[in-house]
Parts: sequence; C-alpha cells; structure tokens
Amino acid sequence: MDIFADFSLRILAALGELYPDREDLCELAERSTVEPPRDPSHGQVSSNIAMVCAKSLKTNPRQLASSLKEIMITDEDISDIQIAGPGFLNFFLTSDIWYRVLGSILEDPGKFGRNDMGRGRAVNVEFVSANPTGPMHVGHTRGAVFGDALASLLEFCGFEVTREYYINDAGGQIDVLARSAFLRYREALGQDIGEIPPGLYPGEYLIPVGAELARRFGSKYLKASESKWLPVFGPLVLEAMMELIRQDLKLLGVSHDFFFSEKVLHGENGKIAQTLAALERDGLVYRGTLPPPKGKPGEDWEDREQTLFRATSFGDDTDRPLVKSNGDYTYFAADIAYHRDKFLRGFTDQIIVLGADHSGYSKRLQAAVRAVSGGKASIDVKICQIVRLMRDGKPFKMSKRSGDLVTVRDLVEEVGADVVRFMLLFRRNEAPMDFDFALVREQSRENPVFYVQYAHARACSIARKTGEEMPGLDTSLSALAGADFSQLSSVEDLELLQTLAQWPRVVAAAVRAHEPHRVAFYLYDLAGALHGFWARGGQDASLRFVNPGQPELTKARLAMVTAIQKVLEQGLNLLGVSAPRELS
Repeated sequence: MDIFADFSLRILAALGELYPDREDLCELAERSTVEPPRDPSHGQVSSNIAMVCAKSLKTNPRQLASSLKEIMITDEDISDIQIAGPGFLNFFLTSDIWYRVLGSILEDPGKFGRNDMGRGRAVNVEFVSANPTGPMHVGHTRGAVFGDALASLLEFCGFEVTREYYINDAGGQIDVLARSAFLRYREALGQDIGEIPPGLYPGEYLIPVGAELARRFGSKYLKASESKWLPVFGPLVLEAMMELIRQDLKLLGVSHDFFFSEKVLHGENGKIAQTLAALERDGLVYRGTLPPPKGKPGEDWEDREQTLFRATSFGDDTDRPLVKSNGDYTYFAADIAYHRDKFLRGFTDQIIVLGADHSGYSKRLQAAVRAVSGGKASIDVKICQIVRLMRDGKPFKMSKRSGDLVTVRDLVEEVGADVVRFMLLFRRNEAPMDFDFALVREQSRENPVFYVQYAHARACSIARKTGEEMPGLDTSLSALAGADFSQLSSVEDLELLQTLAQWPRVVAAAVRAHEPHRVAFYLYDLAGALHGFWARGGQDASLRFVNPGQPELTKARLAMVTAIQKVLEQGLNLLGVSAPRELS
C-alpha cells in the first residue's frame, strides 16, 4: 500500500469532480507532487496540485485548493486539510490509515514497496565496461555498485533488465597487453626480463598469466617473432583479463548478463560501416569543418574537412567527427554503432554508467541514440564521480602489487563487500566522495552501513526477546497481521509508522530518477527512527517494545518491528548488502 500514490488518485478524483469535462487532468496532475511535508506540523501528506493546475484550469491556486478541500474533507481517512502559502494542500490523516499500511506489510512483506511501473519493458543497463588490461581498480568500483543496484531496483519495479558490459577489445591496448604478458611468459621460463619497459603494463597480475602461457606452450614462442606469437597470445591474455575482471566483480556481488565485443563494430562490413551508411541515407552525415573547441582541443578535433555527424540536429552542442585523418573511425563513431546495435536488439530504454572523465558525453550519446532510432529510443547517461580513499584524514594508496593501482580485491579484503557497496551508494553518484577507512570501522551512527545493519539485527533481537520473555504469545506473521494496531496510539508509534509508510514512494522515486542512493538514505532514516524509539523506551516504560504485562501492546509493537525488519531486509537486498540477524 503506497499512501502517496493512493492520495494522488484521491486528489485526481476530486479534481475530476470539479472539472468533469476536462480530459487532460491526468496529464496536468502528472506535474504535481504528493509527498510528506518537510515540517511535521504541516500534516502527513502535502500536495502542490492546486498551484500546478490552476493556470490551465483558469482559476486562482488558493481558490482551487479551497474547492478541493471542500470535496476531500469528507474522506474518512482525513481528519483535517489546511491550505498553506500560495495554495499547498496539507492533509492530516487519521491513525487508521497507518494501521492499514502496517497490515499490508505483514500480509505480504515481499510485495510492499514493489510496483509495476516497468510493465515488462526491456531496459539495457551498461556499466563497468572497464578496459580489459588489468584487474578492477577502485575507480571502477563505484560505477559497478551503482549500476548493479540500479538494475536491481528496475527489476523490482517490473522492468526486464539486461546488465551489459562493453569489452574494449579492438584497440592497440590489447596488443600492448599481449606484449606485457609475453615478458611474463619469458620470465616464467627463467629469463631475466629486468625493468618493465615504459608503455607496457607492469602489474604483477600478469605473472600468473605468463606462467599459464609457459605451461601451455613451453618454449615454443620464446625465440619466435612477434608476428608469430602476438595473434596467439592476444586472445588468450584478453580472456584471462576478462576472467580476472569477472572474479573481481563477483567479490562485489556483481554479474552481467551480456558481454559485447567492440571488435564486431570494426572492419569493412562491421557495424560501424553499416551505421554510417544508414546515417548517410538519412542525410545525417556530411563533409565539413569544425571550429576549434573552447579551451583545449579534444582528441577528435582536427583542423581539416572531415566526415561529420549532424549531432546538433539532436540537441548536441556541436557536430561530431566520425573518421580520423588516418582513416580510422573515431571513438564516437564506434559509440553510435554500438548504441544502434542496442536499439536493433530491442532496447528503446538505455542506461549507461560512466566515470567522471566522461562527464561531457551525455548530449552526444543522447543525440546518437535519437538519431539511430528515429527518435524511438532514449538513453540516460549516469556519471559516477571519483572516490578518494582516506586514512587518518589523508588520501592514500593501499597497494602497488597490481601496478600503481588500488584494486577491488584490495578494497573488499580491507573492509568487506557490504561496507564497500553501502558506502558507495550512500551519496549521490554525481558527487565526489571520500571513502574513510576509520569511519567505516566505527560502530556508531556516523557509520551508515553499521547503523542500518544494526537496526536490522536489533529488530531481530526484539523478536527473539519477545519469544523468550513471553513464550505463550503467538508471534507468527499471520498472528501479528491480526494484532490490535490501535494499541499503537502514541505520537512515537505513529511517527514510526509514518516513516515506514514512505518506503513504496522512495522506491518509485529512486526508479524514476535512476538514483539508488535514495534507498540508502531512506534505510538510514528508518534505522534512526527505530534506534530512537528504542532509546526512548529506556526512559519511558510505555514505549518499550516488550511489555510482559501488556500482551496486546507487545504484540502490536512486535508487528511494527517485524514490518521494519522486513523493509530493512528488502532495502538492503536491493542494494546488494546483507541483512545480518546478529552483529558481533
């Protein structure tokens, strides 16, 4: 039961009574909000619908609000309606509605918070897509966690999600990787390779790769020319790196459904050639020159006539080059072809998660997707800003065993996957963040992951304590669903129920905005509400969860605690974080 969605419908119905001949009320109402007011003294539900719709309905916002109030004040769930400011509607609700929310959770805990906004629609979420030249490092971790959590939320709300990884395996970096592995191959066969030459990958992660090559081929390629071993070593080393990346992602609980190889885009009959031909047929490619960009020229800019994509026709700031002076395709030409391939695979809804160094890519990718789909597809470009690792208040690097990298494995081994995932999601993806190792070891409110997991464990401990102190009390889920919720009449009880009731709205908002941090923030708030209630019970016996002399109150409180436990568990699972029943 989502009371905010429910009240949206109630307000819309009242609007329909006032304007029965208007067929655009749903469209007008979509631009309004129905949400909890920031100030609790303003009620439990607030809406700006009167201000949003008044102009189109040719009336005054406060007059419209007053007319809506006259209709809705008869609703049995509403105890009062106040009109504030230029026309806000503030609703004060009866206790019964919060009791119905609690009952709906206990009747079907897995359903609470879910919605079907996706209606089975296919959506492609591409994330990580790190160059396959080494292990996953901390720079990739935030995007991996963000993309995985977002995909889980979309699935939770009825979307058919494909988690995709784009393998950058067409460039010269794969040859560099193979040459680097060849040095380790020689080393495994007993040769002294000395210092790793500049331009090659120095990381120790290639040592076992070289050893495997030596085991497989012996000294066969030791004295062979590069033209003999490079085409053999290249694919093998690439697959070894992709397996290393898969294992690193597995440490975070991340997996992908589909791996797309960049190589299929290239060649005379590759997907880039096909895409450019299609764009030419549509008049979207031309020969021309571009003015130099402001500031430092980008790598694709050249002071010459060149083949250009009409990106400005689709909202981009400038048209984009497709072919370099040496005849090679630009990176953007490959991007266009790749996203056209996604569209041809049926993905009209696309999401791509990129790192901070791609912050200027949004408009060009959106232009590309609109162009290759004839406006039928869209893409949301989510940028994950940098993460700084902090110890003792100073940035630091944890290890150099993989070259000058801090790997995912380093991070997970240091603090655990739960901590990594929750902390990286406990901040908006567009905001840079500091990952403080001292903070994540604290057992306090300042450590969000501990605070939320402790709330879940505390809820479980309350249930255990109730069973121990009141063994005759029926605490099954069905019995709790039938408890006398009117026992929950204190201000503190009702505030806790009101916080609990916000979960479906938070989920829906997180999915619409593609912002999983909203879930992490809510779980922290819900945990704080539970911890606060517990603390007050230490001072006021009437607020204790377990009251042996008051079985009906205890049963109702346990029903509330059980509902909180179920929501905390559900939310943590969506973020890919465990929900421990006990904390050591």
